[in-house]
Amino acid sequence: MPTQLTVTHGTDSDGGVLLTAAGEIDMSNSGTLAAAIDGVPGPVVVDLTEVEYLDSAGLNVLFAHADRIELIAGPLLERVLTVSGLTRLVTVRPARPDGPVTS
Repeated sequence: MPTQLTVTHGTDSDGGVLLTAAGEIDMSNSGTLAAAIDGVPGPVVVDLTEVEYLDSAGLNVLFAHADRIELIAGPLLERVLTVSGLTRLVTVRPARPDGPVTS
């Protein structure tokens, strides 16, 4: 049974494409995240601040798109991204304390 994951489209503060993920990203639903990123041509910001769990399948999706994504993550998830080495390939912005990035 897949775990709960929602991915919504929006616009970031710079006018670019923003995908906001919420829930858990694991082997059962990482294809949802991959399809959402694949559905956006060009660069995309992926907001992971509402992601409660990210396993290696989710990391693989992010690594596969490292050439065109920027991430927003909270402190806990930022640690996972650093340990995985993803922060050496993509920009990771800290989560904004004043609310969502969408406009």
